[in-house]
Amino acid sequence: MTRLVLASASPARLATLRAAGLDPEVVVSGVDESTVTTPEPAALALELATLKAQAVAGRVPGSLVVGCDSVLGLDGAVHCKPADADEARTRWRAMRGRSGVLHTGHCVIDPEGRRIARGAATTVHFAAVTDAEIDAYVATGEPLQVAGAFTVDGLGGAFVTGIEGDHHNVVGISLPLLRELFAELEVTWTDLWARL
Repeated sequence: MTRLVLASASPARLATLRAAGLDPEVVVSGVDESTVTTPEPAALALELATLKAQAVAGRVPGSLVVGCDSVLGLDGAVHCKPADADEARTRWRAMRGRSGVLHTGHCVIDPEGRRIARGAATTVHFAAVTDAEIDAYVATGEPLQVAGAFTVDGLGGAFVTGIEGDHHNVVGISLPLLRELFAELEVTWTDLWARL
């Protein structure tokens, strides 16, 4: 059976894959995201995903490696994880009552070293939250851990009024896209289901 490796420390990505029947090994890439300054959200997400997958593939040869990274695009600007609570508050004040696009880059490297990368985009509609709700949410620390300063599968889910596109992509990994990438590398999704 192919050794599946997730090049991401994200517990949400791991949980999503496990819920879908896959049981990857986690190997964190160690890529310094702050050194990549691509100004366009989709391109940045794809570049970071590729760098993470390449870094891990070099350490676990013969594995099927999946690298992902997500960024939020709003008003033409890139929004990764906020640096601190003040940035998270400022961002939420800009996002409330509006919509942004969550971009997730996906890169898969197969055991032979073949690489394929593609991005997915999902529009996210945010609630018109109050300043008190923003302060309470930021105080939980959750917005500081995630791209765009929000989650749809955690405490922030109540502040997302709708999405257009793949829900899993907002969590950080698009299962339909990942299945397509695997197929292009001649890896059958159902063959990767963990055996009970």
